[in-house]
Amino acid sequence: MKSTLVIDGKPTNRLRLWLSGLGLVGAGLLWLSCFLIGPLLALSLLAFASRGDYGDIIWQFNLENVWRMVGFGTFGWVPDNLLIIGRSVVLATITTSLCLALGFPLAFWIADRDRRWRVLLIAIVMVPACVNLVIRTYAWQLILGNHAPPAVFAQWAGFIPADAALYPGQAAVYLGMISAMLPFAVLPLYTSVERLDWSVVEAARDLYGGPWRTFRHGILAQVTPGLIAATILTLIPSLGMFVVSDLLGGAKYMLVGNLIQQQFGAAADWPFGAMLGLGLVVASLVSLLILLRWGSREGRI
Repeated sequence: MKSTLVIDGKPTNRLRLWLSGLGLVGAGLLWLSCFLIGPLLALSLLAFASRGDYGDIIWQFNLENVWRMVGFGTFGWVPDNLLIIGRSVVLATITTSLCLALGFPLAFWIADRDRRWRVLLIAIVMVPACVNLVIRTYAWQLILGNHAPPAVFAQWAGFIPADAALYPGQAAVYLGMISAMLPFAVLPLYTSVERLDWSVVEAARDLYGGPWRTFRHGILAQVTPGLIAATILTLIPSLGMFVVSDLLGGAKYMLVGNLIQQQFGAAADWPFGAMLGLGLVVASLVSLLILLRWGSREGRI
């Protein structure tokens, strides 16, 4: 005999509950399936396929693209791909660290302003992020051009040759990356700083905590969720960035994003590009899990 459940005074059963729940989450599941799970499965299948002689896709699954990604090819092992991946990780790490170092005091400064000015200051920080990244990167080309004031000053000081620009180069790439990622670090940090309970900080001081202990236990413990969110929003997009390095690096500062772009473009090697993209997804998920585990270890998120 089937059991009957009574919820809110109405008899029902498990099948009706399942159908009711499916009706509530069905649209969300459909959206995730079409735009996240489906493309990820297609990418995974394509990553283990092979490239034909004329750029066509041969659906013979093997691990050839995995070995190519770590450097093993027709002519033996070469470290080029690993160097590109390592350079991308270093760039993303440094960019994230500098964005947090700049965004943390900026978030405190905005939170300390009068309430009527906070919205304006947050808008000033976030509005540039609403402009297309390519346009902003071209703007940096103008700012760093050979006739712009920064380059003229660098020429006068002897840092660069006469009539030379401040790009392409590594410094220009870092400058463009930080300007692109900084708004995504400031906003979650500001959200946490604004809700900071200063009585906890005062309690840490009353218990004879030094500056570092007061900061660690009174401030950092409270803003850790915002810090983790800022790290995720900055680190993961930085891993796959290629527009900034392509325009400000003069197509000489190769990153994994540029390598993926080439495989789907001129090289016409879609399976290898898919394997690189899949590796980037795995690296992003690993970074995300590490951050979440660090945040939840002490119950901070």
